[in-house]
Amino acid sequence: MFTGLVEEIGVVAELDSQDETGGTSLTIALPSTSTLLADAALGDSISINGVCLTATAIKTDGGPPSFKVGIAPETLRLTNLGSLTRDSRVNLERAMRADSRMGGHFVQGHVDTVASITCVTSDGNALTFRFAPRDLQVLRYVVYKGYVALDGTSLTVTKVDDLAGWWEVMLVSYTQEKVVLARKKEGDTVNVEVDVLAKYAEKSMAGYLGAQGEMMVKPVIEKMVQSMVAQGMGGRAPAP
Repeated sequence: MFTGLVEEIGVVAELDSQDETGGTSLTIALPSTSTLLADAALGDSISINGVCLTATAIKTDGGPPSFKVGIAPETLRLTNLGSLTRDSRVNLERAMRADSRMGGHFVQGHVDTVASITCVTSDGNALTFRFAPRDLQVLRYVVYKGYVALDGTSLTVTKVDDLAGWWEVMLVSYTQEKVVLARKKEGDTVNVEVDVLAKYAEKSMAGYLGAQGEMMVKPVIEKMVQSMVAQGMGGRAPAP
């Protein structure tokens, strides 16, 4: 489980499509001053651009710290990790501890789809990004002022248009310095994970409503999620 609060930006040092195991592996290098791996152990979960992956090798001495992960074929099909190249920048977050402060929202590191950036506009010192998802079905879980994880960053939805098939988020100047999204442009992609609480609520309501659930549940869920956001029940998302 993650919070969507990026701890560090790493750099792809190596992307091996045919490693010693016959699979794909990714090596991420960290700044020399990074403490991300200070208490890390083999087998730990680390989110890379919103994808929960397992550390298979860790290097913390003799140069900048780095770690290695394996990437399954299914992960390559469902995410944008396969488009990474050497020196690509990636968002990193360690799995949260039980005593951690929940500053973002519940992020599993399980990507639902990939979305393309359709436009980027300036609003003072902030940037507004519009996204069109590959799978339009995820729009049922994206609501105004709700949460969405983009490349593992917990952000607040500022606009959504179900018919046109897009939503928007805004990055304030502080966030622009801390996440990779700020450096992306029109046509680039992001990994998308919608709020899992909306999925649970939808399934529960669909079962309760029976045969009519599929047609009735979406407006009900949207109102429930909006109410939760207003009351602060889902955790406070970082300022976009």
